[in-house]
Amino acid sequence: MTLLSISSLNAYHGPAQALFGVDLTVAEGEVVALLGRNGMGKTTTISAICRMLPRATGQILFDGTDLLPLPSHRATRLGIGLVPEGRRCFAALTVEENLIAAARPGPWDRDAVAVLFPRLAERRRQRAASLSGGEQQMLAIGRALMTNPRLLILDEATEGLAPLVRAEIWAAIDRLRRETGLAILVVDKSLPELRRIADRAVILERGRNVWQGSAEALTEEITGRHLGI
Repeated sequence: MTLLSISSLNAYHGPAQALFGVDLTVAEGEVVALLGRNGMGKTTTISAICRMLPRATGQILFDGTDLLPLPSHRATRLGIGLVPEGRRCFAALTVEENLIAAARPGPWDRDAVAVLFPRLAERRRQRAASLSGGEQQMLAIGRALMTNPRLLILDEATEGLAPLVRAEIWAAIDRLRRETGLAILVVDKSLPELRRIADRAVILERGRNVWQGSAEALTEEITGRHLGI
């Protein structure tokens, strides 16, 4: 069953148009990779889904509900959990306070997050500002899960992290995929990991769809042409 359906999405940053008729779907339990070079519309698409971009036309349906007329807080309460680019933890709050700040009832609670990321349990009384970059990323993912979403959106969740920490984050995402049935939309540049965990991929170029297909079909020719890899 389709959970998120985007069709003919146009979006604007002030007077400048950033998206031109973007189409995207995510089914329940599916992992979709949203790819493209920097500045090609990936984060703009996420902002439109989460209703953080005022000017957008087209259609964004989440479980049949039209998101475009909704403010961001109402859209996310329908079951969208965002892990934003740059983490954006509440620096002055403790790990535990960050986790419970937006918590909603459901299977994801502090104990469940601690199982996924044991380091957060060890540092639950530390302020977020004192954590390493990798620990802050774990906290951002844990905070999103505490909203008990149906769709988890990860925007560059491994960018700028040390290789060992990146591997830990990817292992956690893979565990979510295998054990929870959570739908995931992920933006990242790590193609080997994306090929391993994603069911499908969508590539944007200059705010337009230029390719979509199974993650296994992301050949070197396709990635070289559209991603410069």
